[in-house]
Amino acid sequence: MSWKQRPLPGIAQTITEKPIQGVSDSEPSIACSKCHYQSTITVLTLNQFVCPNCDAHLNFKARARIEGILDHIEGYIGEDVRSSDPLTFSDSKPYPARLAAAIQQTGESEALLAAHGLMQDLPVVVAAFEFEFLGGSMGSVVGERFVAACHHAIATGRPLICFASSGGARMQEGLLSLMQMARTAAAIAKLKQAHLPYVVVHVNPCYGGVSASLAMLGDIHIAEPLAMIGFAGRRVIENTVRQTLSDDFQTAEYLKDHGIIDQIVHRHDLKTTLYRQLSKLMHHPAP
Repeated sequence: MSWKQRPLPGIAQTITEKPIQGVSDSEPSIACSKCHYQSTITVLTLNQFVCPNCDAHLNFKARARIEGILDHIEGYIGEDVRSSDPLTFSDSKPYPARLAAAIQQTGESEALLAAHGLMQDLPVVVAAFEFEFLGGSMGSVVGERFVAACHHAIATGRPLICFASSGGARMQEGLLSLMQMARTAAAIAKLKQAHLPYVVVHVNPCYGGVSASLAMLGDIHIAEPLAMIGFAGRRVIENTVRQTLSDDFQTAEYLKDHGIIDQIVHRHDLKTTLYRQLSKLMHHPAP
C-alpha cells in the first residue's frame, strides 16, 4: 500500500492524486525538510510526523515515540538523574549554559528518555533518544539512564526497545562520555545473559559513539526508511580513503543490502512489527 492509500491513524481520509496543502488559516504552516510541502502540526502529529506528500520520516520527539509505542506507561526510568559539569568545560559558551538552552528548547532534561509499560498487553521497556537535545549526544546521564533501563528490564523480565538517534559521544564530558560506550555494552551483555530480547530501531541520524556501541548490539536491527546510519560522516570518509562513495552510502537501504540492518519498517508499521516480533521471542500468547 502506497502512502497515498494509507489512512492517517485514527481517522478516515481520501487523498487525491494531486495532494492538497494541509494548511489552515488558524494554524501556522510547517515545511517538510525534504520536499518543502506545507503542513500543520495537527496534520503531522496525526501522521506521526511523516510528510503526507513525499512520505519523508521527519524528526519525531522521543516522548511522542514512547507514548506512541506504549499503550499504558507505568513510569519513567532515571528522570531524577541530571547532568553536571565535571570538566568545567567551555567553548563558545559554558556547558551548563548549553544544557539549560537544550532543556528550554526540548522540554526534556536529557537526550535519552526511558520508560516501562505495556505495548498492547506485552510488558516492555522502551528507551528513545531526543536528537534535538544537543544532537542526541551520549553523556554520563544518557549512559546511566540506558543502564538503568537494562537493569529494570532484567529485574522485571521484559524485552528492551531502543530508538537510537544521535550524533555520538558528548564532547563536553570527555572520557566520562566515551566510557558510556563500555557501560552500555556491558549492560546489554547482562540483558542477553538473562535471555531477554534487545531490539534497536535506527532513526535518522545515528552516528558516532552511539552507533559504535548500544545501537549496533541488538538482537534485531530495524531502521526507518532512508535513515542515515554510520560512525564517521560521509565527507570524513571520502577525505580519508580518497574515493567518491555511492549516493546511497550509509542509508538504511544500503546497510540492509550489506547485511547490517535486518528490516526497514515504515513508522506507521513499527508498533505492529515490534509487537509481533517480541511476542514470538517472549513466547507471549496472542491476544
